[in-house]
Amino acid sequence: MDLIQDYEQQYAVLTAEITAQIGRLSTSSGGERNKLISDIDRQLEESQELLEQIGLEIRDIPQANRPGYTSRLNCYQAEWKRLQQEFTNAKKERSKGYDSVDEFDEIGIQEDQKRRLLDNSERLERTGNQLRDSYRVVLETEQIGNQVMQDLSQQRETIQRARGRLRETDAELGRSSRLLNSMMMRALREKIVLVSVAIAIFLVLFLSIYFSISSD
Repeated sequence: MDLIQDYEQQYAVLTAEITAQIGRLSTSSGGERNKLISDIDRQLEESQELLEQIGLEIRDIPQANRPGYTSRLNCYQAEWKRLQQEFTNAKKERSKGYDSVDEFDEIGIQEDQKRRLLDNSERLERTGNQLRDSYRVVLETEQIGNQVMQDLSQQRETIQRARGRLRETDAELGRSSRLLNSMMMRALREKIVLVSVAIAIFLVLFLSIYFSISSD
């Protein structure tokens, strides 16, 4: 997880640099513009590799902890695609607007640069707000996921305890049933013994009376 956080920090730095350079792209020309394009291409490639590394690391995380990291990765991927599209649009806009630079006088160029700088500032502000909102949503989603996992864990423990008590109850019922059967068998044996003794006494009395009568 520490490695994922390192990758996330590197990705945040790269995307901030990419956003700033895309803003500068609209006011640059010549060699500076070509260098910016090359740098942005390289940084987009590096940031994409970082996202791939984050994805690989997430696969090694226990299943219960993956949802929060997966949500963050989805936000990063969406942000990367947006930056790539902005980069593409900036290159196209620049090529269309400055195909014939000689047609603009110095005042016109200055006014256009001011407008573009304002547009870039607004774009940077919107990007910062979107990143903050995305990060807040990711944190809230992660908190909800952790709470759900805790609730599920508590419910599982409750079910396991209930099963344990049920098994103990079954065992107690089994012992009570065996004890009851034993008591019933003992009572039956005692009853048979009593009946046998009664029969024996009756026979003794009967024979005594019979022999007494016979002797008279």
